[in-house]
Amino acid sequence: MTADSFRVVVLGSGRIGHEVNALGVVEALGGAHELRRVAPRYLCGRLAPWGPLDPRDDAPFAGPAPDIVIASGRVTVPYARAWKRRGAFVVFLQDPRWARGEMDLIWVPEHDSFRGPNVMASLTSPHPFSPARLAAARAAPDSRLAALPGPRCAVSLGGPSGAQHFTADDHARLGEAIRAIRAQGFSVMATPSRRTPPALAAAVRENIGDGFFWDGSGENPYPAMLALADAVLVTGDSANMVGEATATGAPVHVFEPSGGRSAKLARAIDTLVARGAARRWAGRLERFSYAPIDASGEIAAEILRRFAGRESIATSAPQR
Repeated sequence: MTADSFRVVVLGSGRIGHEVNALGVVEALGGAHELRRVAPRYLCGRLAPWGPLDPRDDAPFAGPAPDIVIASGRVTVPYARAWKRRGAFVVFLQDPRWARGEMDLIWVPEHDSFRGPNVMASLTSPHPFSPARLAAARAAPDSRLAALPGPRCAVSLGGPSGAQHFTADDHARLGEAIRAIRAQGFSVMATPSRRTPPALAAAVRENIGDGFFWDGSGENPYPAMLALADAVLVTGDSANMVGEATATGAPVHVFEPSGGRSAKLARAIDTLVARGAARRWAGRLERFSYAPIDASGEIAAEILRRFAGRESIATSAPQR
C-alpha cells in the first residue's frame, strides 16, 4: 500500500493538544490529508460524546470522502461515528468514552488501563517530531540556535494544569536548575508554552546567561531545539511534552511541579524512567542513552496494517 492510495481526514476539536497528536500520526502515514474542524452548537457540544452530531455543522463532511478518518477530542465522536456509517476506517486517539466498539482502532497511552481488541497502546503520545523532521532540522539548523556553543540543553516549559501547579519554591528551584546546567558547560535554549506563567518563564529567562529564550517573536524554534539538543529539561506537567522530548534520543530530565499531583502523569513518567528514556531532575544533567521513541510511527504502522487487512477482506469477499 502506497501513501497516494488513500485519503485521510483529521477531525479537529479546536484544541491544540488533540490536533497535534492527530497531525503527528498523519505525517507518519504520508499521503493526502486535510484537517476539518468540527464546530457543533452549544447543546450538541455539551452532549458529546453521547449525543448526536449537530445537523447544521456540515463542514466536516464537505469535500472528497476520506478512506481513513482520525479523530481526537470528545466533541468529534459523533462525527467520527457518522463517517464510520459512511464506510470510512475510523481511528480515535485517546479513549472516546462512548461507541468504543464502532471505532476501527483506538489509541491510548500505555499508562491508561483501557484495553480491547481494537485498542493499541504506546509508551508516549503521538506528535509531529518524526525522525525525518528532526534530521531535517539538524541539517538546516535555526541560526538563532546554531550560534550557541555546544553542548546544548533544550528547556521546554509548560504550566499549571487541572491537577498541578508550580509554587514559588518551584520557580526558585527551576532558576537553580538553569544555573546548574550552565555550570556543567551547557548552552541553554528555552521556550515557553501558552500555559507558562510569567514567574516560571522569568525563572529561566533571568538565569539563562548567553543562552536563547524564545520571547514570542518570529517562529517558535521548538522543533529545532529538540533536534539540536544534547540534553533536555522538560517540566513534568504534560505527558505530550515529555513524550516529544524522548523523540530526540537525548537524555530527558523531568522537572516536576510540587503543587498538586496527577497519578496518571506520574505513572507515565515512571514508565519512561523504567524504559531508560527519562530521569527525574536531581540537580544535574546526567548522561544516558536510549533509542528515540517514535509513537507516531508505531500508530501509523498499526493503522496501515489494520486498514490493509480490511481492504483485503473486502476485495476477497464473494460477489452477490
